[in-house]
Amino acid sequence: MPFCIAKPGLAYRELLGGRARAAAALACAAWLVPAAVSAQARAPAATADAKAPAAPAAPAASEPVPRWVGVPRVAGRLRAADIGLVINTADPYSVAVGEHYIAARGLDERQVLRLELPVRPVLSREEFERLRDAIDRRFGAGTQALALAWAAPYAVRCNAITGALALGFDSALCRQTCGATMASRYFNSASARPYADHGLRPAMLLAAPDIEQARALIDRGVAADGSLAGGARPPVAALFLDTSDAARRVRRVLYPPPGPLAGTGVVAHSAPAAALNQTPRVLLAVTGSLRLDLQPAPDWVPGALADHLTSVGGALQGTHGQSTVLEWIASGATASHGTVSEPCNHLQKFPHPQLLLLHYLQGATAIEAYWKSVLWPQQSLFVGEPLAAPFARR
Repeated sequence: MPFCIAKPGLAYRELLGGRARAAAALACAAWLVPAAVSAQARAPAATADAKAPAAPAAPAASEPVPRWVGVPRVAGRLRAADIGLVINTADPYSVAVGEHYIAARGLDERQVLRLELPVRPVLSREEFERLRDAIDRRFGAGTQALALAWAAPYAVRCNAITGALALGFDSALCRQTCGATMASRYFNSASARPYADHGLRPAMLLAAPDIEQARALIDRGVAADGSLAGGARPPVAALFLDTSDAARRVRRVLYPPPGPLAGTGVVAHSAPAAALNQTPRVLLAVTGSLRLDLQPAPDWVPGALADHLTSVGGALQGTHGQSTVLEWIASGATASHGTVSEPCNHLQKFPHPQLLLLHYLQGATAIEAYWKSVLWPQQSLFVGEPLAAPFARR
């Protein structure tokens, strides 16, 4: 399947200093450029072929020198008391996984919404609005984020269900899914209270191939908490992987320089994709590819994050010939990300690798780190155990 190439437009850099510029200015398309979260971190731009779909874009004449970007200092993180859990009573998977999550995270019954939804991949707008209304009626101002205990539905027409719950349904997107979408106010935020501070609730699916694997996913998330606080011993690896797929490897320009991150026990590696199955103690894997090779399974640590840039990695039914988020979860990762409709390879529609890692290293949860790393998350499906926080100090 050819991958649509993003058209030139404006870059991340208007937002990444922590001061949001006019949202209208971001409503153009995306530069395929390295992002800069501080004035000192800016790097030269590289554009892609404007045709969509198209052959892979030619590489830039010279790539920017890798450098670390800055992120805001985060105070606090989401806790179990901040989560609202939604269970679909029409889905045996949802009921079983939801009950396991209640026990694993010690949720109060007031934090749980039980309702009946269609058990299919895609909701209509009307079905979605009924779900959203039920969530708004059930949960008050103290509920900061949502855990959805199912693997389907994962989309609302062309919108990801997680993106639509946070930002509202975007009907215009379905006329041109390769276009720019609404910028998230939560992007690269220092906030640990997204609903209170930004008026949105990030959401994450507790999705896995089956009930037992979903229970194992939840248990990995719980086991991750605080496990790497104070520095990992022995070190853990953050893998920034390269492939030969020119259209899907565009996040390479956002990769940091390799080497240890002082005081964290994390070592950043720039490596070929084959390194994933050969590296011990993997915390993070970021790549771009049509299909994943996860045999043998990587040596994940609890709380590991992993995702690949491709067109429909979030379309979990997997009938499109592309690897999905569920393959990462089945291999032992704790959280992941994928898009549910053709996004083109706009960098803003996928996790910024450095922001993802740097927020996580500050003790943020998996749901916070992933959501804060995506500028345009309307098509983004976030999957995993939301509260996993390996670098959190208890």
